[in-house]
Amino acid sequence: MIIGNKKFIDYTFVMAIVNLTPDSFFSGSRNNEYTVLKTVEKAVKDGAAVIDIGAQSTRPNYTEVSADEEISRFERPLKLIKQNFGIPVSVDTYFSKSAKAALELGADMINDVWGLTHDKDMAQVIAKHGAAVCIMHNAKNTLAGDIWQPIQSFLKDSVSIALNAGVDKDKICLDGGIGFAKTKEQNFELLEKYDRLSALGYPLLLGTSRKSMFGGKVEDRLAPTIESTRLAARKKILFVRVHDVKENVQAIKEEYGNN
Repeated sequence: MIIGNKKFIDYTFVMAIVNLTPDSFFSGSRNNEYTVLKTVEKAVKDGAAVIDIGAQSTRPNYTEVSADEEISRFERPLKLIKQNFGIPVSVDTYFSKSAKAALELGADMINDVWGLTHDKDMAQVIAKHGAAVCIMHNAKNTLAGDIWQPIQSFLKDSVSIALNAGVDKDKICLDGGIGFAKTKEQNFELLEKYDRLSALGYPLLLGTSRKSMFGGKVEDRLAPTIESTRLAARKKILFVRVHDVKENVQAIKEEYGNN
């Protein structure tokens, strides 16, 4: 997969979560324009391959903010990151207005938790800028019964939206959407057989970091997150999106046997 000027292949790379929200579920990930450079510097030093910035919390029961508010939150931090680092930057948004602003500021990828279905202009904006995209499965209601058919069907349809808009096939990755429209049991079923989604023909991104499926307090969920990262590495998933870069990078190195 190509993101910005980097090609990702044959490994499990870490995408670092850098939130620009006051209400992200893990307080340790919250940043603003005054802290973001230090946070990104540490993430890069610890081995992150991509930075994913988000200006809208998508935690359970979150309150949506407008595209204009998103832009006001990420505009200066994104400029600073692009001025100071050569690392590819993804922006987490489902608004085409926010995506357009982010891509014009130099973002390399859009991470859409609604898989190009929330905003009819999203795919065209991504294609016009020659950007990469992460397409995530989501649904308005919790899945019932077999989870694989609706997830795969949604992702197939979203890929078609992307390709029809002109997004480059080599700039698409898929996310099964752990923690979104799924019960705890469904999240674990998806995690354990995550590589089934590879049948769709695109690289995968796994996002489990410190999520509620692991139970307990958010501060105590690093160990199960690392176990899920190890699983991803064994299954040759291309990306894991995490809060704790250093620990997850080390776990991947150990699984690949090159630490």
